[in-house]
Amino acid sequence: MVNVGFRILPLEKRAPQELIDKYKTFVTPHISDNMNRLNSVDASIRPIHTHGTLAGSAYTVKTRPGDNLLVHKAIDEASPGDVIVVDAGGDVTNAIMGEIMVRIAKGNGVEGFVINGAIRDSKEIREMNYPMYAKGVIHRGPYKDGPGEINVPIQLGGVVVHPGDIIVGDMDGLVVVPLDQAEDLVEKVEATQKMEENTMIQIENRTVDRSWVDETLRKKGCEGV
Repeated sequence: MVNVGFRILPLEKRAPQELIDKYKTFVTPHISDNMNRLNSVDASIRPIHTHGTLAGSAYTVKTRPGDNLLVHKAIDEASPGDVIVVDAGGDVTNAIMGEIMVRIAKGNGVEGFVINGAIRDSKEIREMNYPMYAKGVIHRGPYKDGPGEINVPIQLGGVVVHPGDIIVGDMDGLVVVPLDQAEDLVEKVEATQKMEENTMIQIENRTVDRSWVDETLRKKGCEGV
């Protein structure tokens, strides 16, 4: 019998490591722009760590606000390189995790965490520079009662995350790359990357073409152009 709301499912499919390594070389704006800016996690979930890029397969957890029993289980079950993504309802009344859980996860090879909720021990996590994104920080600790689910679709800052999707984060925020689209997206992001590199060269050489600004204003009927 299926116990919806209190169950643990396997992560059946992950992106190959070479594909994840490729995404580690991309910045989130380039990925977001090439998904029409619709798979971008909103700005309420921010980096706690100080610098660096996070990329890995989403190991999803859905839990009730203020409870981390299933997060503990995810730390024990996730594979090295996975990113544990927790939907705790966006509630910041209780911290879902802190330094002790982070150190255990780091030792297990977990790539990082994304918490749609709050964390604590932010100073220690920041000093470790361990990849951690969260909606808030509070000292009040969690409960360990359940229910919750592991490896089910969850909601994260306005984006649906499926188990195995590629999560990419940097200091600008987070994007979610659907696993079945990740291979095809690489070529587009690389083209954007190359185009921006060329633009930077043109800026340095003072040869960048800015005529598009006036052209756009004229087309839109702006007076005084």
